[in-house]
Amino acid sequence: MSAISHELSPGAVNAKLIALISSSAVVFGILLSGFVISEPAPYEIYMAGLIIIWALFSLKISRAAVPLLVLLVTMNIGGMISMTQMADLANTPLYLSVSLFLAFSAVFFASVTATRPSLYRLIFIAYVISAVMTSLLGIAGYFHAFPGAEMFTKYDRAAGAFQDPNVFGPFLVLPGIYLLYLILTGSVSRMPLLAVPLLIITAGIFFSFSRGAWGMFAISAILLTGCLFLQSASGMFRLRVVIMTIAALSLLAVAIIVILQLPGVSEMFSNRAHLEQSYDTARLGRFARYTLGFQMAMEHPFGIGPLVFGTIFGEDTHDIWLKMLMDYGWLGFVSFLTLVLWTIGAGFRILLRDRPWQPYLLCAYVAFIGNIGLGTFIDIDHWRHVYLLLGLIWGAIALEYRHQRLPPTLAPTRR
Repeated sequence: MSAISHELSPGAVNAKLIALISSSAVVFGILLSGFVISEPAPYEIYMAGLIIIWALFSLKISRAAVPLLVLLVTMNIGGMISMTQMADLANTPLYLSVSLFLAFSAVFFASVTATRPSLYRLIFIAYVISAVMTSLLGIAGYFHAFPGAEMFTKYDRAAGAFQDPNVFGPFLVLPGIYLLYLILTGSVSRMPLLAVPLLIITAGIFFSFSRGAWGMFAISAILLTGCLFLQSASGMFRLRVVIMTIAALSLLAVAIIVILQLPGVSEMFSNRAHLEQSYDTARLGRFARYTLGFQMAMEHPFGIGPLVFGTIFGEDTHDIWLKMLMDYGWLGFVSFLTLVLWTIGAGFRILLRDRPWQPYLLCAYVAFIGNIGLGTFIDIDHWRHVYLLLGLIWGAIALEYRHQRLPPTLAPTRR
């Protein structure tokens, strides 16, 4: 009787209500992440308010996640120093404000997942829903499904509710990988339910005609399959992974073959499938700008100012490492490089450990590797989902740190 009274006490009810409201607030923020048509987007405005409110009441930064905060803030200090090299600030303060907000968003997601691991599942489900919705918009736009649908395309490519198809496609990779994970490890009876959203998201990636997104999804899927194969010592599970992978690839191949029969799709696919485009190899194309930019970095250790590179050459850096050198200076470059290497190393060390949050870490980790690889050919410093990935990985790092400090009898394991 006393246990029932305690469960129904006002304090317990209030705690559950607060937990429900706070979880719903995070989920709504993730849903908004798929709709970034302009800056600042509703995602920025909403999440900035949420982070402030959470920080005032219950946000706790784990000691293990402090390097994430320090390195991201240092990177942005580099951007502020770089801004002093500019004669005309233009929109630079707003740009750096968004950069700093995104840094804090990564720390926020690391903190809330480390405090409440149950949020991982909610975040991933919300991400899948957001990805499906923005994919449907992009697909509808590509096929001009309704009047005005072309607003969800750019350069005759699906862009969803994003400014750029080259951001839209990579945004879809993590939810696609998560659904693939569930298919490879879940029951066969659930496969049709998971296959539908996976096909929608895969179609969104395909119709973005982003070579980077195609490569990211393929590499992340290979890494995921390899990790699952290595994680289990069970021959039956490994056989299942192989069979399910073959089934998933077969389904994907059939879908692509069908899609390629649609008018105009085959021609666009063949144009975009080339590894090099004219804007890559032109006299002042992407590759030539890399050489010129790195030479400039030797002469300007503090950078040349955020967004200035594009005004000089007519195109942005299209390389995250060069972007750091030009926009954030050597201080920002070293901070970002250290963060990437630390994230990859610390994440890899705990990647295959049997923990309740391990599936989410695994999916976020392989997607993060794909995003960093793609960053060699495009700027990713303002990609919201990259900071979410950082937060998810560092949240798991903080959880592992806490797990190691618990007595063995209290340490959680994945069921």
